[in-house]
This record gives sequence, C-alpha cells and structure tokens, in this order.
Amino acid sequence: MTSENTGSTATNTGPAHPSTGRGPGTTPAGPSPVTSPAGPALAGQRPGRGPSRRTGRTGSRAGGRADGQGRLAAALLSPTLAVLGVVIVFPIAVAVWDSLHTTSEELDADGLVVEGTRFSGLRNYADLFRGETGDRFLTALWNTSFFTVTTVVLETILGLGMALLMHRAFRGRALFRASVLVPWAIPTAISALLWRWIFSADGVANAVLGREVLWTADGTAAKYAVILADTWKTAPFVALLVLAGLQIIPAEVYEAARVDGANAWQRFWSITLPMVKPALLVAVMFRMLDSLRMFDVPQVLIGTRKPSVETLSQLAWDEAMNLRFGPAAACAIALFLYIVFAAYVFVRLLGADFVGRGGTASPAARRTARFGRGTAQ
Repeated sequence: MTSENTGSTATNTGPAHPSTGRGPGTTPAGPSPVTSPAGPALAGQRPGRGPSRRTGRTGSRAGGRADGQGRLAAALLSPTLAVLGVVIVFPIAVAVWDSLHTTSEELDADGLVVEGTRFSGLRNYADLFRGETGDRFLTALWNTSFFTVTTVVLETILGLGMALLMHRAFRGRALFRASVLVPWAIPTAISALLWRWIFSADGVANAVLGREVLWTADGTAAKYAVILADTWKTAPFVALLVLAGLQIIPAEVYEAARVDGANAWQRFWSITLPMVKPALLVAVMFRMLDSLRMFDVPQVLIGTRKPSVETLSQLAWDEAMNLRFGPAAACAIALFLYIVFAAYVFVRLLGADFVGRGGTASPAARRTARFGRGTAQ
C-alpha cells in the first residue's frame, strides 16, 4: 500500500466503493459546504434583508388602506350623525334642561306680572311622586303599563294566527292579505275616530250588544275600547313581520317532520314557532316600544284628563298645554327612561334569540335535525 500526503488531500489506493466510485478512505479536497440554520432558502441572503422588512412594508400599506377606509366611512356617516344629533340629541338635551327649571310668574316693583324661569333642580322629578301630581303620574304609569302588556299580548296572538293563514295557499289569498293590511294602512287618528263612531251611544257596538254602554266615558269600558281599537290597528303589523319569517322556512323541514310522523301541532311547536321566533321577537319589541308611548288612540277615542285611560304621553302633553313646561319635561324624561329600561330588559332577557352565539346550535336547529335524522337513516 502506497500513501502520498499532499497537504490537504489523503489518497488511498485501495479498491473503490461500488456506489461512489471513491476509495473507502478518500476525503474530498476543498472546504466543506456551509448550510444556513434557517434552511437552504435563506442561506444566500444578506443579513438585514430578510422577509421581515417586506412584511413590514405590506403591513404599513394595509394599515394605510384601513385608515383611509375609516376616514371615508366617517365622512359618509357624518351627515347622518349630524341629522340624528339635531332631531334626537338636541331635543333630549333641551328637555333635560327644561325639567330642571320652573317657569313662574311674579310681580315686579311696579306691580306688573313678570314671567321668568328659575333653576329648581330635581324638584319637578320629586313632584311626580307626591301630592296630586304624583297620584296622577302613578295612575298614568299604571295605565301605560297595562295597555302595553294587554295590547302586545293580544296583537302577538292575533298577528301570529293571521300570518299562518296568509302563509297557506288557498283561493283568494291575495285578497285576504290585502284586507288584513288595510287597518295598518289607516292613520291612527283616523282609526281612533272611526272607533269613536262605533262606540258612540247609538253606534254599532251598542246595537250589536243590544244594550247601552258608555264606551267613551271614563271607566272600565273605556279601557276595553282603547285595547280593542289599538289591537285592531296594529295586529297586522305583527302579522306582516311574522309572515316574512315564515316564508324563509324550508319546505323540506316540514316534509321530514311528516315522514317522521309529526302531527300539525308538533310541527308548529317544534319547527314553525322556534324558526319564526326571531322575527316574532322583533315585532314584539317594536310593538312594546310603540305602546309605551301610546297617545293618539286614547286621546282621540276617549279624550284628555280621563284617569281610567290617561297615559304618560297624555300627561306630558296636558302639562305642556297648560304652560307647565318644567313638569311636562320631567314627565317626558321619565317616560323616556322607562322606555329605555324596558328595551334594555327585553334585549338582555331575549337577546340570544336575535343573534346566534359562536356556532352553538339553536333549539330550532336541534329540533330540525331531530326530525330530519329519521329521514336520513
């Protein structure tokens, strides 16, 4: 065996390896290849020119586009916000200011009557719960709550029934839908005036009953008249919203329920009602907020200063008509806070039915899957 040492290369004269063609002791000459720890793709890059700078430029461009879109959205929404500020924020601010002041008439040094406004703090709010004004306010608060609960419940039941009828296919359905929506199309004041003629002493209601009932006088009969007139006027609104919810329910769901042997009541309770519930809740919320500010129906049908039907809106209007702007503003602010509280409680208790939560199946979806499981099998 002959060994030749040439400095950096050692040569072995032994037999070559069959796969590499080199001898078993051969070491290749020259420097060994260098591999970057970051991988082959980054081995030839210069320091400081990695993908981080490119990512930073991309992020800055995206941030600039987002800022530009935000400024554009603000510019487009500014007219709407300005109008809302004029028609909503400004009147509320003025009402709050008026509720903290009292308009009074005093005699000056010459004996002349001088009308002035002075700051009274929370006195107008305190007067709502004491004395004669307090009794009238609490009665109006009770009437408002009573009318809201009774009318909304009746309108929900009747509206749901009318929507189910309008959703069915039968001869004359278009005429039926048009006739149902006629009461909603009539202005509320005109509707109340029509019912005033019906409930008059010689009107249709007494002719049908065969007895004389003082519907438009102060008493329990006046409450029934207001409830009936308001329910007739606004039940079609609930029916219209519920009908829109019924039309988006797939027919295949009902077919699957029929195949599984579900009767009509089971289909209504397990499919129709859960799937139409979001639209029904929207209708109930709108009607609740509208009933809390009821004014025109009892005002036109029964009249003003009737304790059995007087609402908070009527009370505030009557105070303002008698130039008691401070108490009127305090009553209006109390009604506003009552409506806000009722809306907040309603959304907090039933808000989960308006918006789905993070992929969790709703009860309607679970019932639908239960009916369809047997058909799939």
